[in-house]
Amino acid sequence: MSKNQNAFIKKQKAELKRRKQKEKLEKKLARKEQPKSGDLEDMMAYVDRFGNITETPPEEEVPQKEKSKNYNFNNKQHSNK
Repeated sequence: MSKNQNAFIKKQKAELKRRKQKEKLEKKLARKEQPKSGDLEDMMAYVDRFGNITETPPEEEVPQKEKSKNYNFNNKQHSNK
């Protein structure tokens, strides 16, 4: 390579580096100008009773009374002695 080609390549690399730095700075400024959407409410997700992920909180459900069966396991009427 001749001396002229080395200088040309060097100038191209320097120009490319300046262009990349300029683009990086523009992207950085664009990110700063945008409002942050990092609110807690925006990040919340809820799971409904079927296991689906939703953005709205589930409605409060009234708990249903369970039918209690009276089992007495301490009864020793059926012992085989």
